[in-house]
Amino acid sequence: MFYYNNFWGMDFIWWCIWIMLLIWIFATPYDIPFQRNKKSGPLDILQKRFASGEINKNDYEERKKIILSDL
Repeated sequence: MFYYNNFWGMDFIWWCIWIMLLIWIFATPYDIPFQRNKKSGPLDILQKRFASGEINKNDYEERKKIILSDL
């Protein structure tokens, strides 16, 4: 004879799949590849330019003072 229980049959498997999916969605860290990043502020852009060597230390310090005085 066929015994079918809604909880232990296919319904139980689907509940497990949904619970695992929800845990995966909410437990995933926020630095996912191809995720839209927040926009960089002027100080962040200045630090990146200094780190890449586009500007020297004197230019960096002058521009940093200007940016911080505007805040």
